Amino acid sequence: QVQLVESGGGLVQAGGSLRLSCAASGRIVRINAMAWYRQAPGKQRELVAASTSGGMTNYSDSVKGRFTISRDNAKNTVYLQMDSLKPEDTAVYYCNAEGLSSWFGKSFSSWGQGTQVTVSS
Repeated sequence: QVQLVESGGGLVQAGGSLRLSCAASGRIVRINAMAWYRQAPGKQRELVAASTSGGMTNYSDSVKGRFTISRDNAKNTVYLQMDSLKPEDTAVYYCNAEGLSSWFGKSFSSWGQGTQVTVSS
């Protein structure tokens, strides 16, 4: 069983920056991938950025060049640095982690509680 705790959301003006954090804890053997998703009102949840344990990263076209995902493996924490924010970035951001847990030796896919990011015009 793995739990994710997110922080760093808030209100920011267009063009500003925000840094999200997501810390994983629990019966973790290894984390294979961590990712950030977001869901805006009236829209489907979308993948924003993902990072594998091997250091490979992927970004949505809408955020590429503006957002940066990074990981601190020792702390089981993933970050999302968001620069040049736009009003269309407004959404609830969710952290996801996938890997192997020592809890009955099972794989896991866990979600954070979500953190609100609001970008004003």
